[in-house]
Amino acid sequence: MARPSLSGFDRYQRQMLLPGIGEEGQRQLANAHVLLVGCGALGCTIADLLVRAGIGRLTLIDRDIVEWTNLQRQTLYTEDDAKHGRPKADAARHRLKNINDDVSIEAFIDDFNPLNAERFARGADLIVDGLDNFETRYLLNDLAVHHHLPYIYGGAVGTTGMSMVILPHADVARPAWTGRLAWSEQQATPCLPCLFPEAPPPGSTPTCDTAGVLGPIVSLVAARQSMEAIKLLAGSIDAVDTRLHSFDGWLNEARAFDVRDAYRGDSCPTCGQGQFEYLNERATSGTTSLCGRNAVQISPAQSRADQRMDLVALADRLAPFGTFRCTDDVLRGDLTAEDMEFELMVFANGRAIIRGTSEPEVARRIYARYIGT
Repeated sequence: MARPSLSGFDRYQRQMLLPGIGEEGQRQLANAHVLLVGCGALGCTIADLLVRAGIGRLTLIDRDIVEWTNLQRQTLYTEDDAKHGRPKADAARHRLKNINDDVSIEAFIDDFNPLNAERFARGADLIVDGLDNFETRYLLNDLAVHHHLPYIYGGAVGTTGMSMVILPHADVARPAWTGRLAWSEQQATPCLPCLFPEAPPPGSTPTCDTAGVLGPIVSLVAARQSMEAIKLLAGSIDAVDTRLHSFDGWLNEARAFDVRDAYRGDSCPTCGQGQFEYLNERATSGTTSLCGRNAVQISPAQSRADQRMDLVALADRLAPFGTFRCTDDVLRGDLTAEDMEFELMVFANGRAIIRGTSEPEVARRIYARYIGT
């Protein structure tokens, strides 16, 4: 059967009936550009909802490939994608274009880092978090504050999740460019370091690969992120919920916290003093291929190098994936992941040597999944 002919915004008729959107809101959505970093579980649902809502342009960034274990919760991908190990960004773009071909979608198979962050974000009106690691979230926060862009944080692991809209204060913004969205200082919020002054040390937080994740909790968090994104992009700034939301789907708990008083003003290094450590590379971890050893060394962020990792707790979390032994200063063991064998050596300061690959991107992926950042 032939595809029905659609004119203008006909496909969005049910959405345009909403008082907060209407025809004008739909036009604003059609002019919007969203940067979505991460095409995993959160990113899949966010991208699907925003493309169906009719945003004009979507930029996708992800460094990973589709695997069988993704299919339980990453809703854009198929068994065929996993069978062929397709890059997530490409697979997502293909599926999304079949959902709404009117949306301009750019997909980049890349590691989002300080060297490319501003290039990917240029022209975006909004940054949405589809990530699984804190280091890159703090980079997104730096980017948002520096360029005065809204940033929608989200995270999910196990049966729990969190989300929050960050509307940066304008005090330290020095953008060479910015988006088209605007808000008052009264509507501005604390930034991520106002709430959590430092990113958790490597190995201190569970990841989906070590603690598991419940599919519906991901959808719940991503739906809230998408809802607030649509409000912002449709011009309904007064309807935006800037509380920090926390969920536990298994324990049937949902809480919302008014965090406006957490704004630290001049005492916040980021939104108060304009110190963008993650964006300026001082706080990002580095990788070095070790010549002739088929190994990659990952060094912790400079700002976190003096933090000590609980290696015993890390060994306990890694136990289902291999055999590990540790002392106070180093953890050693063999890890099975991605149908490959890796030898891990993790030091108390977060530095790690991953033997079994000479590719930095593979090593960073293993580090993020199993050690955590």
